[in-house]
Amino acid sequence: MSSKIIIAIDGHSSTGKSTVAKELAKHLGYIYVDTGAMYRVVALYALQNGFAKDGEVDEFLLTQNLKNIEITFQYNASLGFSEVYLNGVNSESEIREMEVSSYVSKVAVISAVRQKLVALQQQMGVDRGIVMDGRDIGTVVFPNAELKLFMTASAKTRAQRRFDELVAKGNSSVTFDEVYHNVVERDQIDSTREDSPLVMAKDAIEIDNSNLTRKEQFDYILSLVATKI
Repeated sequence: MSSKIIIAIDGHSSTGKSTVAKELAKHLGYIYVDTGAMYRVVALYALQNGFAKDGEVDEFLLTQNLKNIEITFQYNASLGFSEVYLNGVNSESEIREMEVSSYVSKVAVISAVRQKLVALQQQMGVDRGIVMDGRDIGTVVFPNAELKLFMTASAKTRAQRRFDELVAKGNSSVTFDEVYHNVVERDQIDSTREDSPLVMAKDAIEIDNSNLTRKEQFDYILSLVATKI
């Protein structure tokens, strides 16, 4: 029997799930999958094709066109992680823009979108040895994952992190208030949607990283991994 396990990392937006998941996968030699990026790709496709505009998503048109969305990941050796592609085009930077952020939770509530992406995610984890982060990994995608983590932090802390990240990438037009509003709105949508809402799995370990350094958090998670392998 393989000693490789499935590590499911769920939690609120901007809690650093992807960052720690990437580090963990690299350290363990596991595959890393950013499921949030997959939902962002669908939101980007909706924006590009006019299915998302004026703050609303046309659920019917998007659902009809899901068959035209191909999502793939390609490993970038210089970055040390896999980047996401929409229909063969690297979309890693575009999906991080505020416009996509404002639609991603609205796209993620659509059941047909979730069904398509969950099936893809489950296929990716067939051989184990995977670190996956998102909103419903431990509850829906991999309910039998050997290690489940649920990451959280205060909304203001998360908004500040996201704001600093956007500014560092050269986005000078965004304001802190915009980012904070986006974080709070996404929390509300993610936690109250009918299909696979954001909830902590009963057997998940909660990590509030409001006051943890990245190293403290990483070392703690590694110690949890060691108990499962």
